[in-house]
Amino acid sequence: MLLSLVQIPHIPVITTQHFPQKHHSFLKITPHSQTVPKRRRKLEGYASVSSSSSASEDDFNMELGRLLGLFPEEMRRRVSEHCELQNLVEVVMDLGRKPLARFPSGDFVLSDCPITLEDLEHATSQVGDFAIDNRAGISRTLHRISAIRNRKGQIIGLTCRVGRAISGTASLLRDLIQDGASLLLIGPPGVGKTTIIREIARMLANDYKKRVMIVDTSNEIGGDGDIPHAGIGNARRMQVPNSDKQHKVLIEAVENHMPQVIVIDEIGTKLEAMAASTIAQRGIQLVATAHGITIENLIVNPSLEMLVGGIQSVTLGDEEANRRGVQKTVLERKGPSTFSCAVEIISKNELRVHRSLEATVDANLLGRSPKVEVRKMDSQGIKETVVIEPSIDASVQKKDDILFDDFSMTDERINAGAFISESPPYMQENSSEDETPLRLFVYGILEASVRQGINQLKMDYVVQLTDNISEADALLALQSKLKKNSGMQAAAKSHDIPIYVTKTSSLVQITKIIRSLASDWANGLKDSKLGDYANYSEKTDALEETRIAIEQVVIPKGEPVELLPRPSHIISLQMDLIQKYRLQAEKMGTAPDVRIRILPYHTGLDESSEAENTENPFDDILGASSDSNGSSYIIDRLPILPD
Repeated sequence: MLLSLVQIPHIPVITTQHFPQKHHSFLKITPHSQTVPKRRRKLEGYASVSSSSSASEDDFNMELGRLLGLFPEEMRRRVSEHCELQNLVEVVMDLGRKPLARFPSGDFVLSDCPITLEDLEHATSQVGDFAIDNRAGISRTLHRISAIRNRKGQIIGLTCRVGRAISGTASLLRDLIQDGASLLLIGPPGVGKTTIIREIARMLANDYKKRVMIVDTSNEIGGDGDIPHAGIGNARRMQVPNSDKQHKVLIEAVENHMPQVIVIDEIGTKLEAMAASTIAQRGIQLVATAHGITIENLIVNPSLEMLVGGIQSVTLGDEEANRRGVQKTVLERKGPSTFSCAVEIISKNELRVHRSLEATVDANLLGRSPKVEVRKMDSQGIKETVVIEPSIDASVQKKDDILFDDFSMTDERINAGAFISESPPYMQENSSEDETPLRLFVYGILEASVRQGINQLKMDYVVQLTDNISEADALLALQSKLKKNSGMQAAAKSHDIPIYVTKTSSLVQITKIIRSLASDWANGLKDSKLGDYANYSEKTDALEETRIAIEQVVIPKGEPVELLPRPSHIISLQMDLIQKYRLQAEKMGTAPDVRIRILPYHTGLDESSEAENTENPFDDILGASSDSNGSSYIIDRLPILPD
């Protein structure tokens, strides 16, 4: 029988909700809307006439009524009379205890009678089957029913979480979503991660017309039942039969359904983190949540550290540790992060956005404060964004300046014995994205590692990789690989390309050498005579190679050393330097692979000549100064760190 209501402007409409069998009926006062519903909604014995102002509010009232139908009569009456009914968070029912309703303002006792086994059985009989994770739901709703069992497997407690599909919760992240960024949402339980991720899925599917696939672990995003909830829009949903198999379902979603976006809720195991990392490498946008409060929680979590790139321990050399002012063993990021951005959820209306997750992780490992955006929305829907810049201690800043100066000396600074300005050339205000970038050819090093270093330094417009060595402005190579490839050396020389070498391919080493290379490009390579610079660099490289071989192998160990092939004019300089050390050498090979073999035999120079010539033989040959340790600044420009 339908209830007949007369529409009276600006007067609340009183609707009666009837409950089946023994359940007591109660009155519910709702605000009057512009139109009265023309039909009665009937669902599992409940009849309600809604006059809410929007369809979403009407649907939520209906879904909330279905959740209240799980409870005994007194509980249902008390919770529905509460002034914060629309903000109900969850209802807790524990055997032998009084039931509680949790609201934002606090807990509220729903009955003076303790919960009995009959109450729990009545509630569980109206929900779906409990999976291995002890979670169930009500079909076509977003509510989550979680069970607590005793040692015999009998249910002795229920947590009935209220699920809501709230439109606009992801509006603070619309710019990141539109840019196609992979988002990782971090927050403690109950803060609203699932609500936001559900809205993001709907926004991507409906507003941006992308192929979105939701991997729904516990049916919280798309609701219980085989038909997904309308809150996910046009996004598709894959259910997970067992939470232990979520990582397999993730891979299956990618391989079988060609999604552009994968949405995951609650990444919690190492296998799931590995699956997410694999998906990210396939060019698919990821949106996921993880339990935590800040990024630091993920860094110290061994199961989830892969999401931020992984953490490894690196042992520094004595010189490098002294320059950094740290211990010899430090932590650094192992590889690229699975997600490009991270969002720390403070509350439903306040978010902390890390636009570069990798930069945030690196800053945390260095003990610094990362750059973060605090985004807020007030009750009127007005958005506010505050950018918090990292504050760097003056002593740390001074160390960084010295560190950079040590790593970015050019030939001009060697000759003049002076330092350039504290601000790196590629970071000065007059730098523009329209300027010609440095085209870098990479040999013996993974391009992904070099790109990661470029992205970490935010130098995409300064340094670009090329596959054609004839178009390159510089060559970056792994020393062990380059030493075995004389053809690559000859190609670089024929195109007058300066060669930058590194002994390791660690991210720290690559980042430093890219910074040095960009500094050289801004100071001299781009506008000066490239051939002259290449020749000078080759000379210093060859002489430094000779000096290291003599001082570290020939003299202390008494063993001969064979050097890299060099042009004839470079070999002459090397021979002069060898004579300064009163050693002998012989030429080997034929052009263009002529090289020198240094012998541990002394020549017959007199002592006065020895004292005069070996005080600083490198400077005497090159006509340039070296540092206090006698090290050149060109070959192996950066201090070599162990892997």
